Amino acid sequence: MTFENVRALTFDTGGTILDWHTGFTTALAAAGASHGVDRDWSAMANELRRRSLGRVVNLGEHSPPTINFDDAHRSALDELLTEHDLEAFTAQERQAIAYTAAHNFECWPDFPAVLPRLRGSFLCASFTILSFRIIMDTARRNGLSWDAVFSCEAIGKYKVLPEAYDRVAHFLQLEPSEICMVACHNFDLDAAKARGFTTAFVRRPLEWGTEGPPDPEPNPIHDLVVDDFPALAAALGVEL
Repeated sequence: MTFENVRALTFDTGGTILDWHTGFTTALAAAGASHGVDRDWSAMANELRRRSLGRVVNLGEHSPPTINFDDAHRSALDELLTEHDLEAFTAQERQAIAYTAAHNFECWPDFPAVLPRLRGSFLCASFTILSFRIIMDTARRNGLSWDAVFSCEAIGKYKVLPEAYDRVAHFLQLEPSEICMVACHNFDLDAAKARGFTTAFVRRPLEWGTEGPPDPEPNPIHDLVVDDFPALAAALGVEL
């Protein structure tokens, strides 16, 4: 497929751009060490992610959202700590895991240098279920300059509701086919494709640590499948 018609790239950000697994695992382990306890922190980080996603995916379908992703992180964490007999974690430690860690996630190393090159040819926007503040803080930490940030927090309809994708196309004043949704998750790309977006699957085999991602194989309906962001740039005709 040629991408001559594509004028904007919208990026899933949690997972595709940011390494949440390392951030949460490190923060959980640090809190555990302060109490002299050990758990499978990697597995707990993944469960924290799963439960947080479960709280926000499709949020706003029936009524306006009353939480954002920061709230989802905190409630999921409190639930997990109770289940794992870790109620001794202090309020400050819970804040460090659910908020501070998330707002300081590091990018996957293949992305920061590629983003400015992509912006030379395309509008590049974060389109995310993460909170605005997570995107602001992680952009500053990692030296990212987005042309725009579209958080479902403001749209009031969370992925994978079709209205989320429709509103982003409206804000960009583009036809959906002129926008390429970039993600490492089929559920996001499938929903974007259903609304007319062009789609690009970027593999992130370590997103969930050694557990591996829940859907590592791209759906064949996607227009492009690449192993990393330099390969995405090359496929789009952008020189690095």
